[in-house]
Amino acid sequence: MRPILLSILCLLLATPAGAAPSGTFRHAHNVGFGAHSSLDPASQGRVLQIIEKIQSRLVRPGPGGKPAPDLATSWTPNSDGTVWSFQIRDGVRFHDGSALDAGDVVYSIKRVIDPDFGSPARAAVKMITHIATTGPLSVELRLDAPFADLPLQLMDPRLRIIPEGSGDTIHHSGIGTGPFKVEKFDPDGITTLVANEDYWEGPPALARIEVIGVPDAQARLQAFLGGQLDMERGIAPMMRRALDKSLRYQLLEIPTGNWMGLAFRTDVPPFDDPRVREALHLTVDRDEMLQLALDGGGVISCDTPVAPNDQYRAEMECPANPERARQLLAEAGYPDGVDVDVHVSALDPSWPVIGVAFQEQAARAGIRVNLINAAADGYWSNVWMKKDAFSTSWGERPADQALNEAFHSTAKWNETFYKNSKFDQLLETARAELDFKRRRALYIEAQEYLAMNSGTIIPFHVTQLVVLSNRVTHFDPVPNDALRWHLVTVVD
Repeated sequence: MRPILLSILCLLLATPAGAAPSGTFRHAHNVGFGAHSSLDPASQGRVLQIIEKIQSRLVRPGPGGKPAPDLATSWTPNSDGTVWSFQIRDGVRFHDGSALDAGDVVYSIKRVIDPDFGSPARAAVKMITHIATTGPLSVELRLDAPFADLPLQLMDPRLRIIPEGSGDTIHHSGIGTGPFKVEKFDPDGITTLVANEDYWEGPPALARIEVIGVPDAQARLQAFLGGQLDMERGIAPMMRRALDKSLRYQLLEIPTGNWMGLAFRTDVPPFDDPRVREALHLTVDRDEMLQLALDGGGVISCDTPVAPNDQYRAEMECPANPERARQLLAEAGYPDGVDVDVHVSALDPSWPVIGVAFQEQAARAGIRVNLINAAADGYWSNVWMKKDAFSTSWGERPADQALNEAFHSTAKWNETFYKNSKFDQLLETARAELDFKRRRALYIEAQEYLAMNSGTIIPFHVTQLVVLSNRVTHFDPVPNDALRWHLVTVVD
C-alpha cells in the first residue's frame, strides 16, 4: 500500500503549471577530488553531483537507457557510420544569457578530443577526428572508422556543452544550459544553485539546491537522519530494512550499471603475471561478497564492467575455485602463497566490507591480504592509480565506453595499466562492425577474455539505495544520470 499512497501524495502535491520555483533541496557530495574539485565537466576533478544540474549534453539517457534528445534534437549517420550529422535545439540560452549555437557544440567537443587538454572524457569520443558547423544549428562529426553507437558515447555524463571560449573560467563559473545555475561554488562547504527560469524544458520546480561537501559516508548518513539533507545516495545495505520501515523516509532501489571492486596494477609484481591475476579472480565467492557488502542489493558480475541491462552484456559463470588458484600461484613461483597489500577507504561504506570479504576468501587460496585503510579525503588523488592494489568504483557507461575507458592499452584512466593487444583488437573490430549481431558477439568475446586476464575484480553491479525525506516529490527511481532535476519538488 505504501508505494500507492506515495504516488497519490505526489499527484496531490504536484506543482501547478506556471508556478514560481520554490523550496530548497539539500544533498551531499563526497569531495572525492579535494582541492582539485571543479565545475569543468571535462576535467579530472569534475563534481558530477553539481554538473548534472547545471550543464546539458547533446544526448541523454531515455527510457531503458537508450539515447534521447537533449541539446541535439536529431542525428543521422552516413551509410557506413563514419560521418554523423546533428541538429541543435533552437531557442536554448546559457546561464549568462547567450544563445546556444553550433559553435558552442564544436568548441566543447573539440576541447575534449584534444589530446593536449588531457580530458578523461576523451576516451569516450576519441574516434572523432573532426567536428565542424554545417549551419547555425547543425554540426558534422567525422570519425576515424565506422562506429554505429556514437549517440551512446555522447550520453557520457562528462560530455556537457559549455559556451564557446569559456575553457579558462568554466572550472569556477559552471555556466551551462541546465535547469540550475551556480550562485556560489564551494566544494568543501556548501555549493548553492538557483533555478534557471529560462531552462528550455520550463522553469524548475525548486528555487534552490544546496550541494554540501561531506567526505565521510557515515557523516553523510547522520546528516540525513538529522534532517540536514533531503537525499542520500548509496545507503549502506544494512540500513535498508530500518529505513524502509520508517514512515519518515522514502527508500528507492535503483538497478544501475555502477560497479565497485578491487584493482591490481598489472605492471608491477606479482600482478604482472597473468597466472597470479587469474588466481585472484578464482578466489572470489561473488555471492558471499554481495551478501556481505550490499545485503544482496546487486547483480553478480563475472569481472565485466558492462551493465546487466546492456545489450552487449556477456552472461558468464564464475564460481570460486581456490584449489585451482593455489595451483596457478605455484606455477607462477609462489608455492607457499603470496602477500599483497590492498588499500581501502570509507569513502564508500561498502569498500571496507569488500576488502574484508576478499581477505577471507583469498586466504583459502594462500593469498595473504593486508588491508590498509586510506583517508577518504583526496582518495582519488592520493591512492587511486598510485598504489599497487586498491578499491575502486565506476559509474554506468555504455559497453564500448566501459571496456575502452578502463581497459584499453591507450586509455588515460586505465587504472590497472592493463595492456593486451588481443583485447584491444577485439574492441577496435567491434566498433567498426555495422552488423549488430556480429558486433555483439565481438563485445561478448572481449568480456570473456577480460574475465580471467585483467587486473580488476568486479564482483557485482550495484542496485543503488537512495533515501529521500518525505518532503521530496517527483524524484523518479532512475539512475543519477537520467534524473530530470527540473521536475523535483520539495514540500515544506
